Parts: sequence; C-alpha cells; structure tokens
Amino acid sequence: MNWQFAYPWVLVLTSIVPLIWIVRVLMWHRRKGMMMSAPSRLSATGGSIRTLMLWLPNAFIGLGLIALLVALARPQEIVGNTKATRDTIALELVVDRSGSMDEPVIFDGERTNRLEAVKKVVERFVQGDGTELKGRDGDLLGLIVFGSFADTLMPLTQSHEALIESIRSIELPRIERERSTAIGDALMLAAGRLKAYEDAMKAESEDPEFSLKSKVIVLLTDGENRAGQYSPQQAAVLAKEWGIKVYIVGIQGGTSNGGFFIATQPVNDRRMTQVAEHTGGRYWGVERISDLERVYAEIDELERSTIEISQSTSFEELYLPYAIAGLSLLASGIFVREFAIRGGTA
Repeated sequence: MNWQFAYPWVLVLTSIVPLIWIVRVLMWHRRKGMMMSAPSRLSATGGSIRTLMLWLPNAFIGLGLIALLVALARPQEIVGNTKATRDTIALELVVDRSGSMDEPVIFDGERTNRLEAVKKVVERFVQGDGTELKGRDGDLLGLIVFGSFADTLMPLTQSHEALIESIRSIELPRIERERSTAIGDALMLAAGRLKAYEDAMKAESEDPEFSLKSKVIVLLTDGENRAGQYSPQQAAVLAKEWGIKVYIVGIQGGTSNGGFFIATQPVNDRRMTQVAEHTGGRYWGVERISDLERVYAEIDELERSTIEISQSTSFEELYLPYAIAGLSLLASGIFVREFAIRGGTA
C-alpha cells in the first residue's frame, strides 16, 4: 500500500505537543516541590490515586492533538488507475510430466531431472529472466500437465504469482498407470479451455465479433503419444478450426554437457511438425537445456501484444479515523480533568 500526506508540513507541529506536555509536567513537579516542606508528605501525596491520575488529562489531550494534526495533514492512500487498451493474448502452457521426464540432466550446474529443469525454464518464460525472456506481464496464461491423463493445474489467469506456484508444484506421476504420454488429450483440453474462455468473454462483452487477438498452446513433451482418447492430429484439426496456434517443443536425446540423456520414448519430429504447422504454429526439437531456453525465447518474441497504457492517479482519504481518535482523546482528557480530578477535589 502506498501512502502520502497531502500537507506533510503540518506534521512538524506534532513535535510541539510533547514539548508542551514535558514543560507542564516539569512546572507541576516544581510547584508541588515548593508546596511540600517534608519528603514524607511528598511521598504520601504521590501515592494517592488522584495524584497518580493527574497526568492522564494532559496525556489524553496531547495524544488527541497529535491525532488531529495527523488528520489535518490528510493521510492518503495512492490508488493508481491503469487503463490498458490491448489485444489480449491467451496462452496455455502444457507440460509433459510422464515417467520419462525423470531422466537426469545437468541444469544451472546442478544434477536434476528433465521435469525440474523444464519447470524452471517455464517459470522464467512467465516471469522473465532479465535477458532473453521478457516475461508475459498482462497476458492470460493457463497451465495444463499431462502423463497418461491431462489435467488443468491453473485456469487462464493474469495472476502470474499463483501460476508460478502451480508450475513449481508439478510432480512426476507416482503410479505406473499415469506414467504414459497423452499428447492428444492435452492438446484437446488446452484448446477447449481457450475456446471456452473466448466464448465467455464474447458473451460478457455482448459483442458477437469479439475475439482474442491470439490463442496459443505451447506444449512441451519428451515422448510419443501413447495414451488418451484423442490423437494429436485430431486436436490439431479442432485447434485450427478455433483459430488456435500450437507450438510444440520436443525434447530429444543428447549426451553432451548440459544436454538431455537419450529418451526412452523419443518424440516423432515429423508428426509433431505436421501437428504444429497445421495450426499455423511451429515445432522445435531440442537436445540441450540451453536450446530449450532459446526456443521459449523465440516463442516469447513470436507472441507479443502491442500495449497502449494510459495511467491516472487518485487518492483515498484516510484522515477520518485519526480525526475521530483525536476528538475522542480530547473529550476523554477534558472529562478526566473536569470530573474525575477536579470534581473529586470539590
């Protein structure tokens, strides 16, 4: 939360209040000292409840004045209003988590497996890495994972913090029957999610001509389609009909430093190329983790929005609680002084 004071110079006056209070206390002690001739009398007087309460009115009044001065300084919350006119890109990230993704690799100088390395690259694709990957700020991103079955891990969202947490949560399948590769089902699910979102937005805008600027599936796999109800070719036909481009990244074998080890279910480059190109997309086959980062950087450049942003700033006034507190403290101080102390003396 961003704060500011409309009249910050008023806060300087708050430093005068404690000074006045200190001076009054010192004068009171000096006056009491002159009136008392014996230390025993001073001790007896200082122990009474009324004497102990003598400081309360000034304390309440002083704190009340400080609160009122803070209110006069007008604390405000800065509310930035950003109105963006953009052609929205909706992008489904589809990640293979089949059993072969447990193959060992060297990534960032550490020994890990394919899935963990891929998760880090996809996270950098979303957030940006400060170099090649610029991040997908403002885009609608969803996450689908697949082994023998395809699952939506995160619906299309602009809350990329939640998406990153979902990416980090991807795990290898724990039972054998989930370790296969259902590429066709994953593509079908991703295409259905994109089409459903566009239809919902069209109904909400009440514009029959509404359409997203770009609907994209980025699928990463290290194997051949061996499970599921649908083939990748069937999914490609439907994706093309709905105006969805499919980019496919296939992890192939490789034994060089930093590369992937030989895949147990190699990707069919020719078939994946046909699937991607049928939708107007593209296929990349990679062997090294550095190639994977380069490919995602290429996709990052291929699917970009032109954003025009107009910004305005408004302020939410926050002085009211301080004003109420100040008046309440002033009233309490006056009440204690006039009734609890002076009234008791009378």
